[in-house]
Amino acid sequence: MCPLSTKDLHRIFQKLDKNNDGLLSLEELSWLLERIGINFSLEELQSSVGKSSLNLDEFLLFYDSITKQNDDINGEKEEEEQDLAKAFNVFDLNGDGFISCEELQSVLARLGLWDETSGKDCRYMIHVYDTNLDGVLDFQEFKNMMLHAE
Repeated sequence: MCPLSTKDLHRIFQKLDKNNDGLLSLEELSWLLERIGINFSLEELQSSVGKSSLNLDEFLLFYDSITKQNDDINGEKEEEEQDLAKAFNVFDLNGDGFISCEELQSVLARLGLWDETSGKDCRYMIHVYDTNLDGVLDFQEFKNMMLHAE
């Protein structure tokens, strides 16, 4: 979410306040949120806001709380991405930006997670997430594998 200035928010508030009573109803606020891809039922919005309408100051506080929640989520995603990059580098033994079957098997063996008699096949493990079918995992494919592993 792009940060808006107080002047921009004041203009948005005035445009949404159709009856010019200096308050945004939950319906007006809901309409705005739906347009930017945030869907709340009126009951959820009432619970979140704690009242049936917002004056300008309350609207500014509401915007700040949504922006902060979004920043927190983005920070968590960045941290997750960094952790995945570190994990990827553990598997990418030769540093070429790809995880081969041999690299995967080697790391799993060092971790004690590879047992040749178990019938696990690294080629199959890679194939499942190898979207471009080049026989190796790039970072995006590795990320998809890690985020969708059960």
